Amino acid sequence: MPYEAVIGLEVHAQLLTKTKIFCSCSTAFGSPPNTNTCPVCLGFPGALPVLNREAAVMATKAALALECTLNAVSIFARKNYFYPDLPKGYQISQFDHPLAEHGLITIGNNGSKKQIRIKRVHMEEDAGKSIHDGFVDSGRYSYIDLNRSGTPLIEIVSEPDLHSPDEAHDYLTRMKVILEYLEVCDGNMEEGSLRCDANISVRPVGESKLGTKAELKNLNSFRFLKNALEYEIARQIQVLEEGGSVVQETRLWNTTEHRTISMRSKEEAHDYRYFPEPDLPPLVIDEAWQKDIRASMPELPEAKKSRFVTQYGLPEYDAAVLTTSRALADYLEETVSLCQSAKAASNWIMGDLLRDLKEFNQTIEESPVKPRAIADLVRLIESGEISGKMGKDVFEVMFREKKSPQDVIAEKGLKQITDSGTIEQIIREIIAANQKTYEQYRSGKKAAFGFFVGQVMKATQGQANPQLVNDLLRKILDA
Repeated sequence: MPYEAVIGLEVHAQLLTKTKIFCSCSTAFGSPPNTNTCPVCLGFPGALPVLNREAAVMATKAALALECTLNAVSIFARKNYFYPDLPKGYQISQFDHPLAEHGLITIGNNGSKKQIRIKRVHMEEDAGKSIHDGFVDSGRYSYIDLNRSGTPLIEIVSEPDLHSPDEAHDYLTRMKVILEYLEVCDGNMEEGSLRCDANISVRPVGESKLGTKAELKNLNSFRFLKNALEYEIARQIQVLEEGGSVVQETRLWNTTEHRTISMRSKEEAHDYRYFPEPDLPPLVIDEAWQKDIRASMPELPEAKKSRFVTQYGLPEYDAAVLTTSRALADYLEETVSLCQSAKAASNWIMGDLLRDLKEFNQTIEESPVKPRAIADLVRLIESGEISGKMGKDVFEVMFREKKSPQDVIAEKGLKQITDSGTIEQIIREIIAANQKTYEQYRSGKKAAFGFFVGQVMKATQGQANPQLVNDLLRKILDA
């Protein structure tokens, strides 16, 4: 029996505020353990939380970018559970009155676009971090770092509209790009800035009723998300085909054994006993504030991609690649503003530049070749000063030695020969030295033309203008 997967994702994104959501402690990553803490984020008696305005602005930007409906009033609530890295014994979150609801995100390409509904976006504080350090002196030790406790989060909950690991991967990728464009989250999954839980079930194809779900917790890389979903789909299908029943439970992805393992069953699930947070007033984002927030938002990736197609005449594929990050899109726009040749600039950036950045594990911000250098290279090729083939060699030196194309051309003596008299003289000398091949050409063996082209380029060390060589050679040979 064929089955289909039904997947919903809960994405937790840390907001890029300098201080925590309810106190003035720093959110800097990598500080010594338990140094970015205070009575508020440690939950001392009598310490009162105060909402970070910038966190509310960033959360609102994310909700608007995801096409959500903002609730005029949202209410913070206490989510009660007990865990070593939760110092207060509860987490301040939002429950039945979240910040925003009913959004969507589009995945796929032009040929197969699909809209994934977003159920809600709500604000909350992060918990601390438990570090399990294995066995030491015949005992097992765990450590608690509360620096992360109180870091502002948004949780973005999708509807169960995803039906494959690839769709889930695409959804999370696009979510990450949007959040990075807004500069509300850095998307660093290794540092825990972006984390994901997945709710997954399977059902026979054509069935409308949802199957029993399992929740996969704390998937902190795109590869782990995809691998865990693939494994869990196969596991649930196998259970059903063997006549068993899928158990509703929470599972973890074991990165060593490459399988999901049970963490806790439904019977052990927490009853969070939500109730309104008594120390925080309702959050009210009125129309005037919404308008100010919208005005501060940048052009989003989908809009930018469409503009690249219409304004610069780029193919859909090029525009999609060049808008995968705000920095990359800005790099293209600066290059085009300097050389006025969008397609040529796109080809160099998407081809040689991105290839070398990947090889040397560098980001576009770290690129040794700046937009001005790409623009100069494009102009040099279009003016005929160097050929496209020579440009490839020039670029490699530019990237590795951080030099301008003009300096590379001068140092290597790579300037293209465009003087027709010089090229014509070389052609006549080569014909005179290869009379037998010349006679073959004259007798109809047109393949000999390629021989003469090669000899001319060899004689000029590849510096002769190829089009000029072809034109002059054909004129002389056919005379």
